[in-house]
Amino acid sequence: MLPFAWILLLAANVVAVDEYKPTWISLDARPLPPWYDEAKIGIFLHWGVFSVPSYVSEWFWWYWLGQGAPWDPLPALFMKVNYRPGFTYPEFAKDFTCEFFNPDEWAALFEKSGARYVVLTTKHHEGFTL
Repeated sequence: MLPFAWILLLAANVVAVDEYKPTWISLDARPLPPWYDEAKIGIFLHWGVFSVPSYVSEWFWWYWLGQGAPWDPLPALFMKVNYRPGFTYPEFAKDFTCEFFNPDEWAALFEKSGARYVVLTTKHHEGFTL
């Protein structure tokens, strides 16, 4: 076992690791993987707790608080009409059950669309993680 571990350690030292600085110039220097350049279309999914009220978009929480669209009172009005006073955004979480989620159906739809990659946004600005 020890010789095998030693070989792994030596192999790890041989692998070059590119380091990038937190600057645009450095980050832009990263090469894109070939599959990315060849993929003509990809899909980014935004799905989360905001799907429970099914109103506006993934920015629902922001709009509801009046921070994102002060000219648009509709999210706050929607909450006033449809939910009890004092209802909070985290209370939506218990109703986010994904009851009708069908990954095979989604995959077939993505494939039919011609998409070559799909990215599921797993955490949004409001802090809930899938």
